[in-house]
Amino acid sequence: MTDAPTPAPDALSAELIEDARRLFAGPVAFLKSAPALHFLPDPVVPEVAFAGRSNVGKSSLLNALANRNGLARTSNTPGRTQELNFFDVGEPLRLRLVDMPGYGFAKAPKDMVKKWRFLVNDYLRGRAVLKRALVLIDSRHGIKDVDRDVMKMLDEAAVSYRLVLTKIDKIKASELVAVTERTVAEARKHVAAHPEILATSSETGFGMAELRAAVLESVL
Repeated sequence: MTDAPTPAPDALSAELIEDARRLFAGPVAFLKSAPALHFLPDPVVPEVAFAGRSNVGKSSLLNALANRNGLARTSNTPGRTQELNFFDVGEPLRLRLVDMPGYGFAKAPKDMVKKWRFLVNDYLRGRAVLKRALVLIDSRHGIKDVDRDVMKMLDEAAVSYRLVLTKIDKIKASELVAVTERTVAEARKHVAAHPEILATSSETGFGMAELRAAVLESVL
């Protein structure tokens, strides 16, 4: 376990962090689920998408980000979420968070995996209001080949993305340093990846202030 401090990215100023805190202290609400592109909401505000392997802790992170326990449904069943879930942030509406289906679940039928790839790829390539994706990486395991596949998909779609380490409370400080270094090195190999990464824990709240600021910064 560790609560070792991780430096916040330089670009995330104290002012930005405070603005993001106020934003997420306000209204955050589920809007709709979209199992196909024609169900997408009207593209009226910037969107920030969250991607990650099944059981990476995406729903828990979204709940912690928004300071709400039941905003995004959590599940112990890998691959349960197979739709794009949209959440409105701010009053008046400032941005939308998009919870993308988890990927990399081993027991999913091939047709489900194919449907996932088509839905996500079409969304990434065709959504003009999508400003950034956040790719969640389980700090206990680091970047896997399925993560690299999604990073390549984002590179090819020319969608800017940032890598976010999750569950850092589950590993030792020395392990966090090592996985952070490997993740930063991997990010540098990808044309659309942000050079700075974020380290977070939805359990302790570590890194949430910086994550909120990173979300807000991406839509300004």
